[in-house]
Amino acid sequence: MDDRFQHHLPGLESPAMRLESVVPDDDADLPMASRAIAVGTEGFVNLTTIAGTTGRVFIVPGAPFPIRAQRILATGTTAEQIVSLA
Repeated sequence: MDDRFQHHLPGLESPAMRLESVVPDDDADLPMASRAIAVGTEGFVNLTTIAGTTGRVFIVPGAPFPIRAQRILATGTTAEQIVSLA
């Protein structure tokens, strides 16, 4: 596959290069900080940002929510089929 951008450094405004299914966990960080979070079913996602703040955000399917998350918490998360875009 030809990748014309392989020698360009990606910025936060660049499209995601990795997808990671997320199992919410109160004790474990994501393998890689997210650029955005996507969900399959709408609901709240309780998360900790890379700056260390924790809160709940409401996310709907079909529109990735741009946020730099380091942890997706099980407690307080109601959305399902969560995917981290990095």
